[in-house]
Amino acid sequence: MKVTKIALSPGAAGAAHEFQALESDNVQVLLVGETREWETVEYAADAVTQGRKKALVVVGHIPSEQMGMQECTTWLKTFVKQVPVEFVPTKEPWHPIK
Repeated sequence: MKVTKIALSPGAAGAAHEFQALESDNVQVLLVGETREWETVEYAADAVTQGRKKALVVVGHIPSEQMGMQECTTWLKTFVKQVPVEFVPTKEPWHPIK
């Protein structure tokens, strides 16, 4: 499927936001952090069944937000001087701790 536009919904924005993105005629792929299987997943499946060019990619809540939080740390450091600001990444829970 040719893709010209991707919508991003990091974290868990909810079905209403996700439906709106998938309803857009010029969005082919919705990239979400996490979603409810009985809402957006079924909505995307129904769209494909209807012959609409739609796809849903679920990357996980934490991976979808982590880079943004790292950038937020950099931004906060520009004006929060009274306390230390540090980015603490969430480790991948599916790999054993070494």
